[in-house]
Amino acid sequence: MAFRLSLLHSTLAALATAYLASRTVGGPVGRYLAYLLPTSLAVYLLFWSWLWPFYISPLRKVPTVPGFPLWGQFREIITQEVGVPQREWHKRHGPIIRYFFPLGNERLSIAEDDALKHMTLRNTYNYPKPLRAKLWMLRILGEGVLLAEGDEHVRQRKALAPAFSQRSIKDLTPWFWRKGMHLANKWQEEFSSGVKTSSFEVLEWLNRTTLDIIGQAAFGTDFNSLDYPETPLRQAYRMVFAFDLSSRILHGLQSFIPATKHIPSRMNSDMQASRGIIVDEANAIIESKYDQADKQSKDILSLIIRDNENAQSQADELSFETLRDQIMTFLGAGHDTTATGVAWTLHLVAKHADVQTKLREEIREHMPQLFDSEARRTVVDRSNDFDVDRLPYLDNVCRESLRYIPPIPMTVREAKEDDYLGGYFVPKGTTVYVLANAINRLPQYWGETADEFLPQRWDNLPKTWTSNAYMTFLQGARGCIGRKFAETEMKVILCCLLSAFEFAPRTDLESPEDLKMWRLVLRPRDGVTLNASLLAGRAGW
Repeated sequence: MAFRLSLLHSTLAALATAYLASRTVGGPVGRYLAYLLPTSLAVYLLFWSWLWPFYISPLRKVPTVPGFPLWGQFREIITQEVGVPQREWHKRHGPIIRYFFPLGNERLSIAEDDALKHMTLRNTYNYPKPLRAKLWMLRILGEGVLLAEGDEHVRQRKALAPAFSQRSIKDLTPWFWRKGMHLANKWQEEFSSGVKTSSFEVLEWLNRTTLDIIGQAAFGTDFNSLDYPETPLRQAYRMVFAFDLSSRILHGLQSFIPATKHIPSRMNSDMQASRGIIVDEANAIIESKYDQADKQSKDILSLIIRDNENAQSQADELSFETLRDQIMTFLGAGHDTTATGVAWTLHLVAKHADVQTKLREEIREHMPQLFDSEARRTVVDRSNDFDVDRLPYLDNVCRESLRYIPPIPMTVREAKEDDYLGGYFVPKGTTVYVLANAINRLPQYWGETADEFLPQRWDNLPKTWTSNAYMTFLQGARGCIGRKFAETEMKVILCCLLSAFEFAPRTDLESPEDLKMWRLVLRPRDGVTLNASLLAGRAGW
């Protein structure tokens, strides 16, 4: 892609020079130069949008979505939910497909089991993120473990792994309960005397909750955004994920033309201001940690810093800048993805009353204290007695929700060297997509009910199922290092809310499933607004 853009720029520059020369020279030479511009442009377009893709390209043998490569399938991609066009193309054309962006730019979408294993396990580091995909994310997420590549990624993941072990997550769960309960209490305060039902836009509340959780559990810092929603850090992330049309256009342009980040626009100024807030907060957190005398803190950053100080060699240490980038990654990718996942889950259980009832009864059976007003007040202090992993139906509901609507719907890679995927030759530089929002719903893995929300499916998976059929967290070395953290956090929040409220959809509003927008995370454009009713006996906690 970079080569194609460079060649296009060079060609257009040469043709523009020729055109200007034709206006100056005159006579036969001038007329020749005047004809050169449209003729050369036509030849350029003919070659890259017809001859190359159909007769020359090494990818021409890959099953290809029908259409003319000059404009390709770009309209379907930008006008539909991310991953949905590819989902349908895979059903028609197979688990490995080729399609086109404008000017014959080839793309592969991979949903074949062995090819996914090859990308995620056998030859992981041959498929880094393309530079253009990293550019706009780097400003907000830093070059932490999510965006690092090759040996640097190996080094960072090794340094971070102990802090994300099951034992470490267990030590952090009291904070999950504390903030989850605080959210439930804040909602209860919204009910005026005698009112049993209220309406909440749950995504914004959940974003504040998970931001506070990541602050305490990861850094030992209380952002307190549940009580103070206008805290600068929360405001920064609101600006980052703006969905207005001009912001969406500029974000798209910056993936291909990085210089557009300098255009004087509200989106660019908001991004710059947000980055400043996030970087300043990350720097302050690290400096505070190094100044602390308490060496027994169990938050993730404290564990990383202690391991850093005990590193066997300087090569194993994480620099101040790398630690700062990890904080930016945890903040940006860690709080918003989980909040969105919980919001979609609440929407789905509100929509499926039978699922909500069964889930609440399981919570009641294993954790009856949550349903008793007096005992509920002591849950935070006794949180180690409440193991959410012992609730199998809750596990099913969470996995099914994350399958049905994956918060991170896709990842893009670029072949670093020539390779083979599913028997097809993939030349260096090929752009390859792994679309969770396509793979997670393919009948070839999930059967005829692939497009249905059915938590019980996880008790009896089809024989065609493989671990690569569930790509919400990816797999292998590039799989989400915070998966266990996110899953536990999600379950705790749901227990806190479902033991206090009954949820129902707002039938007077358009379904959030019809308003999905993608900006790193697949979230509803207008949030998720639900009716919440206090369960019997919940008044006066």
